[in-house]
Amino acid sequence: MSGLVEEITLFVGGAKPSDSPFLRRADLLRSLITYWQNHPSLSFLFSGLFIGPTSQHPRVDEARNDSLYEIETAFRQIPDDGKVAPWLVDRIFRHLLVDVTGNTHRAEFCIDKLYSPDSSSGRLGLVELRAFEMPPHARMSLTQQLLLRSLIARFWKHPYQRSLVRWGTELHDRFMLPHFVEQDFRDVIVDLQKDGYPLKIEWFAPHLEFRFPRYGSVEQHGVNLEIRQALEPWHVLGEEGAAGGSTRYVDSSLERLQVKVQGMTDSRHVVACNGRAVPLQPTGVKGESVASVRFRAWQPPRALHPTIGVHAPLTFDIVDTWNARSLGGCTYYVSHPGGLNYTTLPVNAYEAESRRFARFFKIGHTPGVMKTPPTQPNPEFPFTLDLRRGLIEPCQAIS
Repeated sequence: MSGLVEEITLFVGGAKPSDSPFLRRADLLRSLITYWQNHPSLSFLFSGLFIGPTSQHPRVDEARNDSLYEIETAFRQIPDDGKVAPWLVDRIFRHLLVDVTGNTHRAEFCIDKLYSPDSSSGRLGLVELRAFEMPPHARMSLTQQLLLRSLIARFWKHPYQRSLVRWGTELHDRFMLPHFVEQDFRDVIVDLQKDGYPLKIEWFAPHLEFRFPRYGSVEQHGVNLEIRQALEPWHVLGEEGAAGGSTRYVDSSLERLQVKVQGMTDSRHVVACNGRAVPLQPTGVKGESVASVRFRAWQPPRALHPTIGVHAPLTFDIVDTWNARSLGGCTYYVSHPGGLNYTTLPVNAYEAESRRFARFFKIGHTPGVMKTPPTQPNPEFPFTLDLRRGLIEPCQAIS
């Protein structure tokens, strides 16, 4: 346990090292690594809030540009039947399943206890999946375990041999949004169903709602605007001196929201956040678009770009460009707008939900005539409006 966040990792192995499926068939570990890399939802749906290259469980394709190339080279060392010496499984993957500093424990797939020749405690035949946070209910934990057991059974029968995907910046752009995480996870469930494993996406609805809570929605003139929590990869800052040694702070000042709009007319409607046009992207459903807003929620003494102030509260406007006015909107606060300071944790999900709803108002849109510039897409992060980056011509309310 660290602070107020409880973490749990899932271990997979056998009653004794020789029974471990990963030592009996080294290709099973290769299948899991490849499948997780192909489906980012498995890395982000069940994890804690601290994700990214400097987290406790970075993906194999985070931080290092050449990691996938080296992983592919390692895969070539495993024969098709997966039968290699136990110690060789450790040697092949040990220096690749690490974080940016080379820490073998801080990895999405940790093999410290698989078959390390360095000590007897490291030869237990166990693989640790660290990207799993303790869910709030035992049944949610059971569905996680059922998912993992089903994938292991599937890859034992049919090894997964797809190519690795070069996601690039898309990993921290598109897959930070709950819409695409859910879409990708549905593909995982469909894959299992095709192989005869009767899992259902409905069983994981609590995980999706717990990971991406809904803040609120507003509807104006047939246009529906929904706001949900999205993911944000926090980064570890540089070392600073402290009593007895050095410390490294985590920049938790940034947050990200998902903006999903339904019923809009592309040539007429624009969604603005704090006077900035949101770069909405089509989802494939007629009249539905999605994007994210990245903003500074707090201003701690230690953070990236300390001169950039807080952007909250966020004011969203549904802008009618034909008539140059806001049809309506909503306002989101990162803390209680009345200054209420909660001294205790929510006693249950209902209280947590009420606290979220207290920070969302279906009022507060920009009055008057609005001059709305065209959306300025970011080629590196096309789904994200980063309020920290300046704009030449922001939306302006004209009195």
